[in-house]
Amino acid sequence: MKLMGKATVLLISALFSVSAIAVEGNASAGKDKSAPCAACHGQDGNSGAPTFPKLAGQQASYTVKQLEEFKSGVRDNAIMKGQVGGLSEQDMADLAAFYEEQTVEVGKADPEWVAAGERLYRGGNMKSGVAACSGCHGPAGQGVGGGFPALGGQHAEYIEAQLKAFRAAGRGDIGAAKRTNDGDAETPGMMQTTAAKMSDTEIKAVASFIAGLGK
Repeated sequence: MKLMGKATVLLISALFSVSAIAVEGNASAGKDKSAPCAACHGQDGNSGAPTFPKLAGQQASYTVKQLEEFKSGVRDNAIMKGQVGGLSEQDMADLAAFYEEQTVEVGKADPEWVAAGERLYRGGNMKSGVAACSGCHGPAGQGVGGGFPALGGQHAEYIEAQLKAFRAAGRGDIGAAKRTNDGDAETPGMMQTTAAKMSDTEIKAVASFIAGLGK
C-alpha cells in the first residue's frame, strides 16, 4: 500500500483546517435570513431548479466556506458575489446552521447511468487514476468531516457542471468555466486533479448516480 505524498497530506490537512466555524450559527436566525436565498435554493434549501444546488442537509462548515469564498472572489460567481456582499460572519454561520438542519429531497437517478455511476462513485477508475468519490464524500454521500461536502441527492445537472468546471481548471482548458477553490495558486486541488482524468461519460454517470444517492 503506497503512502500518500506530502502534497496530498498537506492538501487534506488544509481542507479540514478550514472546516472550523469561527462563529457559532443560530438555525432559527438563519431561517429568517434565508428569505432572499429561497428564490434560487428553495425555502428549505431544496432547489427546484437543477442549475441551482440543494443546500438542505449540507454540512454547515462547508456552506460557510463557500459563502466566504464567494464573497472574497476565490470562488467566482457573479450572482452569488452580489448576494453575499453584505453578509457578516454571523449571517453566514446562521444560514449554514439553518440549511444543515434541513432534509435533502433525494432525486432519482437515470437507470441508464446507475451501474456505471455507482462503480465510479464507490470504486473509482484504477486504469485512469480516478479516485473513488466515496472516500471523501462517504458511502451514502453524506460527506466526510467538515472539509468534504455532502453530495447525496444533489441535482445531477449541477454536479455535472461543477465536475466539468473542476476538470477545466485541472486541464487548463482555455475559454471554459473553471472552478479552482479546492486548491490554491501553487497546488491544484483534489477535485481539479481528479476531474481532469474523467470523461464526459464518467461525469454524467456519476452525477446521475449521486442524484439518487441516499434513498
